[in-house]
Amino acid sequence: MRLAIVTAYPPSKVTLNEYAYHLVKHFRQKKSITELVLLTDKTQGEKNISFTQDGCKITIKECWKFNSYLNLVNVTTALEKSKPDAVLFNLQFMKFGDNKIAAALGLLLPFVCRFKSIPNIVLLHNILEEVDLNSAGFTSNKLQQKIYVFIGTILTRLLLKADIVVVTMQKYVDILEQKYGAKNVSLIPHGTFETSTEKPVFSIVKRPLQIMTFGKFGTYKKVEFLIEAVEKVREQTGLDLEIVIAGTDNPNASGYLARIKELYKHVPQLRFTGYVEEHDVPKLFKESAVVVFPYTSTSGSSGVLHQAGSYGKAVIMPDLGDLALLVKEEGYQGVFFEPSSIESLALAIKVLVTNNTLRLKIAKANYKAATAFPMGKITNMYLKKFNQITNKNVSNKLTVLETVMLSK
Repeated sequence: MRLAIVTAYPPSKVTLNEYAYHLVKHFRQKKSITELVLLTDKTQGEKNISFTQDGCKITIKECWKFNSYLNLVNVTTALEKSKPDAVLFNLQFMKFGDNKIAAALGLLLPFVCRFKSIPNIVLLHNILEEVDLNSAGFTSNKLQQKIYVFIGTILTRLLLKADIVVVTMQKYVDILEQKYGAKNVSLIPHGTFETSTEKPVFSIVKRPLQIMTFGKFGTYKKVEFLIEAVEKVREQTGLDLEIVIAGTDNPNASGYLARIKELYKHVPQLRFTGYVEEHDVPKLFKESAVVVFPYTSTSGSSGVLHQAGSYGKAVIMPDLGDLALLVKEEGYQGVFFEPSSIESLALAIKVLVTNNTLRLKIAKANYKAATAFPMGKITNMYLKKFNQITNKNVSNKLTVLETVMLSK
């Protein structure tokens, strides 16, 4: 099978590029795939396909740009030229731009594939019904929110025209089936990027203790709460703690981290890493004592939580939304705090940095949860879905042929 994947891809700064990297890395090893055709965004650096494993051929076609109105035409043209046997879309609602028109036009691509009878699966990392439009940086205007919801509902119905829509949480399946009457929605877990054959070292030797957060910040991810909470813990315990803020601004909050860096320049042992290259991610997690999620809301299954689990890290999370659901559904554990409460977050951090027994218990539970769904297993689940589409199409063609024969 020649499988095309429409996605952002490293060294892209567009969301979900890291997830695509690991999908490709594991799809490449599948014997049933003869070629991967990556239909990616245009980047200045070369695409990262330097995997150590042998595998199938990879062809890269940089055919779209973030916020371009021509993405629908350009990706469709690339699909027509490459003629894949099937297509996987790695999507969320702002995948093709933070410009609302560009974003919406890009989301029409799965409908185009269905129209052209190209077997396709949409991996939808979030759904509009579960996004806080205000916290996520879309708009605080109530009228505009209603307009976005209306447009989002139309786009969701178009996305559901795909052969199969995959989501990463059972809650999303329920919403899409109940609200839209969808019959083609499937659950495939997010999966864990890297799972070593050797267990991680759970004990912490490196000092200072690193309190790390990782992501795109400025909308519902607010690092000022973390900085002030760690300062409180320092005062209360006298512990040697370093704050590590790894990542970049959210596209809807340009300049946020620069302002935070200036505002808290007096705070000692506060480090901003900027964009983290894929090969630097393991070191970042391994050197961390705990991983913190300073969120005020959520907008989908958390890739960072799965990464933290794969490296055997204890986590501190707000007790809300999808993060709380992941704990119940996939077996992750953590210390919870009240969103936007510095005191509550400080208490949660203090609990883990002063109670090594609890930290180890949570770290080991998270590693166990993460290793239950490695990406090799996840990619097998996608291939099974593609086979279902192919078998269904063959069955439909045979039914049509039988009908024609009987009518003669």
